Amino acid sequence: MIDTPTTDDLAGIFTEVESDVARRLIGSAVESFARRGYHATTTRDISVGAGLSPAALYVHFKSKEEVLFEVSRIGHQHVLDAVVAAAASTTDPAGRMRAIVDGFVRTHAVHHTVCRVSQYELHALTPEHYRTIAAIRRDTDAVIRAEIEHGIAAGVFSVRDVPTTALAILSLGIDVARWYQPGRIDVDTLAGNYVELVLGMLGAGTMQG
Repeated sequence: MIDTPTTDDLAGIFTEVESDVARRLIGSAVESFARRGYHATTTRDISVGAGLSPAALYVHFKSKEEVLFEVSRIGHQHVLDAVVAAAASTTDPAGRMRAIVDGFVRTHAVHHTVCRVSQYELHALTPEHYRTIAAIRRDTDAVIRAEIEHGIAAGVFSVRDVPTTALAILSLGIDVARWYQPGRIDVDTLAGNYVELVLGMLGAGTMQG
């Protein structure tokens, strides 16, 4: 059973949604999906949770699935943007990976509810919508693979299987959204621990970066 989330981790994620009412509906949907699960959540739950009439969702979205798609699309794009920005933050391979992992873990901790819904309710998307999300996920994986390969070429990383290592790094960070709750562990400590785990996995050592 997932603990009841708060709305604290919604701030800053859905800024591209111009309508205040649509943002309220998305915020209510995130909370309902996280607490009840997608299939157990009704459109009424979402609308009433946003302080609106039971049918208000259909003014802004075609269906409950479309709300989930927007949550997943914006959530995944937010993560990809953070990874790309981190990769551009320095020229040192170990420093770049340090920044990527730090940002990736922080994002999945601070925005744990959005990330949890985005990652673990994908099965409910239509095939077309799933393909859109899968493309963003492939782009994120490609950034991680490229950074590993860059580090290998520079003689900083020592990895036999780049795809598997990239998958392991992504899986570590994504799983934070599943178990993280505010107060359980300091985010700075959590991110620092994961950075050292990943650098060790890459054979970079804890003194790199």
